[in-house]
Amino acid sequence: MVDTFELDRRTFDLLVERAWSDFPYEVCGLLGVRPDGTLDHYPIDNAERSMTYYVMDAKQLLHAMREIEDADHGMAIYHSHTHTAAFPSATDVRLAAYPEATYLIVSLQDRDAPEIRAFSIVDGEVTEKPLVVRDEQLA
Repeated sequence: MVDTFELDRRTFDLLVERAWSDFPYEVCGLLGVRPDGTLDHYPIDNAERSMTYYVMDAKQLLHAMREIEDADHGMAIYHSHTHTAAFPSATDVRLAAYPEATYLIVSLQDRDAPEIRAFSIVDGEVTEKPLVVRDEQLA
């Protein structure tokens, strides 16, 4: 059975806003997933500032990963697709190095209805995870 990934409405909106923040370039970052399901956001610069792929700034990535690992939280890795669907590209799959992470893709392909989808990527195999957006935030 595939785990469901939950986002609170505030984080969903924050990720969409972040995706628009450097449009038409892809943005990226991490979410620390606490045991109670609350999320910590770590925006990370796309060092390549590309419209078709992302490379997380190494210093920012290391800092965020240390914080997440030191707190023993789960991790989600997100990035945007500014002109394509919310589905991992061949490059996304090839570069997926964290099998325990959830990969989130924020698509701005439909400008009026941005979409976020969640995936597990293990050994090149992509499995979509159900994504639930909660209107309330966890305490």
